Amino acid sequence: MDRLPPPDGVDIVIQPHARDIGSFSVRRSLPSARRRLVGPFIFFDHMGPVDFVPGQGIDVRPHPHVGLATVTYLFEGEILHRDSLGIVKAIRPGAVNWMIAGRGIVHSERTDPEIRKKARRLHGIQTWIALPRELEDRAPDFVHHPADTLPEFRRSGSSLRLIAGTAFGERSPVETQSPMFYLEAVADAGSLIPLPDEHAERALYVVSGEVKLSERRYGEGSMIVLSEGMTPPIVATMTTRAMLLGGAPIDGERLIWWNFVVSSEELMKKAKADWKADRFDRIPGETEFIPLPEK
Repeated sequence: MDRLPPPDGVDIVIQPHARDIGSFSVRRSLPSARRRLVGPFIFFDHMGPVDFVPGQGIDVRPHPHVGLATVTYLFEGEILHRDSLGIVKAIRPGAVNWMIAGRGIVHSERTDPEIRKKARRLHGIQTWIALPRELEDRAPDFVHHPADTLPEFRRSGSSLRLIAGTAFGERSPVETQSPMFYLEAVADAGSLIPLPDEHAERALYVVSGEVKLSERRYGEGSMIVLSEGMTPPIVATMTTRAMLLGGAPIDGERLIWWNFVVSSEELMKKAKADWKADRFDRIPGETEFIPLPEK
């Protein structure tokens, strides 16, 4: 966390904390001690960049989700997604795989055996989107959108790709469950990085490079959450990649435990009991089972 008072127009600046996920560590910005959500975004992990030698890769075993939507957005590398709906899909740079957990889904994330034979790099962002209460118990779903279907445009010297939601008069083909926006921005040195002003809650995350606000500089890993209704100038001091995110405030508090995001203790108890009793659907062809954590 930035120890100095934030600049005018900024609510909070979050510095991520490291989390070990087995194959490598990630930098987690949300949830944080002082800010749990930005719009519907309740989880934000920056993974990599990490270089794998031949034979190495990721093996995130089958695990459950409820009450949220997930999206893994890659800059480099590839991840093979499998889920309990029977979907098998490679996640590649610039594409969107939008998985809606709803009442419950199980998925795994691995390195394809053929790709594992070669040296390669993995770099990307993993996010969870909290579902509105009325959709927490909906049927799970999975939708894939290739990179070339997402709107790309320029504003103030920044190249923008609209991953999901609405921004600057553009709309992503990804169907979201609440008002939101999620963009990748690549800005030249000296360029403004614009944030849309039609959403109540907004943040910028510096993936690489550096930005300046009111003579304060923020480098890789900084998440800058703007005050509502304020849009201070954010200038890239060098070539910078950033993620822009936010939306309408979610409809009430959310509980987050392990891979579950729910609006009540009752729903959390049910999710825990269902996983412990092996009542979730299994991924076709996968037999591994992660026991319910004690903590």
